[in-house]
Amino acid sequence: MDYRRLFLTLIFTISVFLLWEGWGQHKAEQKAANMPAATQAADSPKGSVDLRAKDGSAVPARSNGNGNTLASQPAAAVNAPTVTVKTDEYVATISLAGASITNLELTQHKGDDKSGLVELFGKTHHYAAQSGLIGDGMPSHKTLWRQVSTATELKSGQNSLDVVFEADAANGGKVTKTLTFKRGDYGIDVTYRLKGAAADKTDAYFQLVRDDKAPAGDPNMVSVFTGPAFYTDAQKFNKIKFADIADGSAKFEKTANDGWVAMIQHYFVTAFIPAAGMPREFYTRQVEPGVFAAGVIVPMPAAKDGVSTLSVPLYAGPQEHSTLEKVAPGFDLVVDYGWLTVLAAPIFWVLEWLEVLTGNWGWAIVLMTIMLKLIFFPLSAASYKSMARMRTVTPRLMALKERYGNDKQKLNQEMMDLYRKEKINPLGGCLPILVQIPVFIALYWVLLGAVEMRNAPWVGWIHDLTQPDPFYILPAIMMATMLFQVKLNPTPPDPVQAKIMWIMPLGFGVMFFFFPAGLVLYWTVNNVLSIAQQWAINRKIEAAKHNHR
Repeated sequence: MDYRRLFLTLIFTISVFLLWEGWGQHKAEQKAANMPAATQAADSPKGSVDLRAKDGSAVPARSNGNGNTLASQPAAAVNAPTVTVKTDEYVATISLAGASITNLELTQHKGDDKSGLVELFGKTHHYAAQSGLIGDGMPSHKTLWRQVSTATELKSGQNSLDVVFEADAANGGKVTKTLTFKRGDYGIDVTYRLKGAAADKTDAYFQLVRDDKAPAGDPNMVSVFTGPAFYTDAQKFNKIKFADIADGSAKFEKTANDGWVAMIQHYFVTAFIPAAGMPREFYTRQVEPGVFAAGVIVPMPAAKDGVSTLSVPLYAGPQEHSTLEKVAPGFDLVVDYGWLTVLAAPIFWVLEWLEVLTGNWGWAIVLMTIMLKLIFFPLSAASYKSMARMRTVTPRLMALKERYGNDKQKLNQEMMDLYRKEKINPLGGCLPILVQIPVFIALYWVLLGAVEMRNAPWVGWIHDLTQPDPFYILPAIMMATMLFQVKLNPTPPDPVQAKIMWIMPLGFGVMFFFFPAGLVLYWTVNNVLSIAQQWAINRKIEAAKHNHR
């Protein structure tokens, strides 16, 4: 068996996977950076959006009733007063310019430096949740609203908190905008109440505005998607690249009676989710170079007793599987498992079940590795038996090499005859490693995509299974197990190939210094189990060979 080719194939496969992901991310970023601000009216709400607002935000450009467009009033959004809201899940900053959420920290999630909170919206990125009304004289997210309510903190024993704002509408009408925060919930209800104005001529828009920069802590070795996504029952889940918005090539369903719009980043997601059955129009646009908007337009319902009320939930939080499945149809698809989702999703389900059983994600990985080893036990046993038989005939292979060393064709023929006689499959030893490659990559995506594993410790020095081992202890143990496996394997007849057999695990092991600790843990445990199985089979085959003599 040519182990040199096996190791090279394994390293090549993983390297190509990492390089392909990195290249795709680089091309997308480069394409977006080189595109000028787009002005396609086709992707604008009602075709009437000023895409080059001075404050870097998108705004419906209809008349406010006194001859000026709202887009010509950027001063309202500059240095506007803010309101800070505190709940069990959020510390939110709401700007009176549009009553928009401009800063949002998640109190249950630590930042990447472990010292602060995760900042979903805020100063690090141009990222905000905005909304407003479209129609003559209607307030937009650029209008300066008035705070009506005074409570800004969710008190103990209180299940919800309403933060209410008010603005003037056309013809003496009034609009109230209420942001409802709920205990133990990452949903924020955004409710408009329109009084004394024509609701049948008014639409409400809800949009997420974000720059195209990847969030802090994104892995450098692979591309994790950051950008808008849409979901409808007809076209299902559809991710949109920033670069495609920039050049006007973004394709998604523009109108539907169901679905939602989201902004996705590593581990976290925000989304506006109108109720099913409402007609809606989806849109995207480039606001300015490097800043993009994705949103949905919903018509205000017919007025009852002179009042029209519309409520659209905003989800802003982690991509927790158990939560996402309850939010909306298809919402769990925002978890990015790459192209191996069909394998990664079941792996996560098993790990989640084992984590409940053990109370630790690291031990869940250990148990899952044992389960996978048991599933593939017959396959690996057949391979190790073939390798054990190969080990017993190694002296005879060396003799053949000395006898026919100058006649490659004759040497290969004699070796194949020997393999056939001893019932040895020269490629049998490749199967256990080749089978692991898709599992390895799928588990990599689970460790990258599952927010449940973020900051998850194992034992001792391993404080985060999604990050590399800080002291490289696990990679060193893994390299030792690989070297021990080489010792158990039959020695290749070629001296050069024999040396490469010992060098390759060292080179391969260095790659794992930069991989998540959870992935190294999986590979290490798998190696230990393989060593035990291979050692037992070797002993059995060698004993049988000795007794036969």
